[in-house]
Amino acid sequence: MSADHETPQGEIMIRTLAMPADTNPAGDIFGGWLMSQMDLAGGMAAGHRADGRVATVAADRMTFHRPVRVGDELTCYTRVTRVGRTSLAVAIEAWVRRRGNGQLEKVTEGTFTFVAIDENGRPREVPPARA
Repeated sequence: MSADHETPQGEIMIRTLAMPADTNPAGDIFGGWLMSQMDLAGGMAAGHRADGRVATVAADRMTFHRPVRVGDELTCYTRVTRVGRTSLAVAIEAWVRRRGNGQLEKVTEGTFTFVAIDENGRPREVPPARA
């Protein structure tokens, strides 16, 4: 558990391993790699709720709390927080299980906005939630 005793919020969408090829010059995992994992996770959550294809239009309030290190197991948790006529907001938390000690820590969080799109790439309405 993290030092502040938080627990992950949301549904597990992606779990992957941080590898040496994903490091920045300082030896930590590159923030762009982490954002891409979060975008994939958010896109999956938005696509499930929109019942189809979605496109990322914004990444807001990104906060990088702690570095990700090679060998850390990264898990992205998602929650759809807003559904509009054609868009959805997804809150995403990225947590790691540290290699060696198994400690669970929140490393990054942010909100991504997606637009539901049709087969021509044009915005379409998000259908009502299924019961």
